[in-house]
Amino acid sequence: MAASIAPVLIFTILWGAVGIAFPCFVPTGPNRGILQVVLILTAFTCWLFWLCCYMAQMNPLIGPKLSNKTILMMAQEWGTPLEQ
Repeated sequence: MAASIAPVLIFTILWGAVGIAFPCFVPTGPNRGILQVVLILTAFTCWLFWLCCYMAQMNPLIGPKLSNKTILMMAQEWGTPLEQ
């Protein structure tokens, strides 16, 4: 899978709007600062979670595919012979 700039840009703009623009529209009140911080932290953590998931798809954590010959050779060298 090749990395594309389009999804990263789109989701950065989306979560940037949530974290930067939305806090400006929070109504005045005693908890305005808390609500603004909640929006900013929510936007950042959602964006970071999405970015980690997107990047994990570029290089999946799947082990190497070993042939039977390689596995038998490794078992013999490590002193744990396998039965065929």
